Amino acid sequence: MNGEERRTKLIDLLRQSDVPLSGSQLARQVGVSRQVIVQDIALLRAGEHSIVSTNQGYLLSESFAATRVFKMIHDDDDVEEELSLIVDCGGRVEDVFVSHKIYNIVKAPMNIRSRLDVKRFMADLASGKSSLLKNVTSGYHYHTVTAESEEILDYIHDALKERGFLAPLQDYEPVDFNK
Repeated sequence: MNGEERRTKLIDLLRQSDVPLSGSQLARQVGVSRQVIVQDIALLRAGEHSIVSTNQGYLLSESFAATRVFKMIHDDDDVEEELSLIVDCGGRVEDVFVSHKIYNIVKAPMNIRSRLDVKRFMADLASGKSSLLKNVTSGYHYHTVTAESEEILDYIHDALKERGFLAPLQDYEPVDFNK
């Protein structure tokens, strides 16, 4: 199999997978080293493929065409419910960020797309000494959420609003993230 055929096979494997695939897994499936996979992923990204790197592996995010940012506020005890609500409605939590008056935007990737990802995130949070990013801004934070359609994002918006997780915008916020 030449490089072009291998990269086509990688895209097919990523499209068929519901979970992230590690570089080692992909390498075994196409018969090359993990280093070759890293190079192939870089070439595929340069060629317009939307491949996301997570701590569990690679994901193809082409099927998530709609994106929206939601401004949130809730207690630490509500994190699992918030994330589960989003993925249960068909969304993927791409990141979390805060708008800090001194540090400006502070952002961290999340790539949470299933209840299993939520459980892993909560376990990682419980096992560490770090606190949630939202706590530097008194609970206010934003999530970039992707979904297959604007209708799904509308559904997520309504569910978050009903649960009381959406935060009101302030005068200094230039964009109405909540539509």
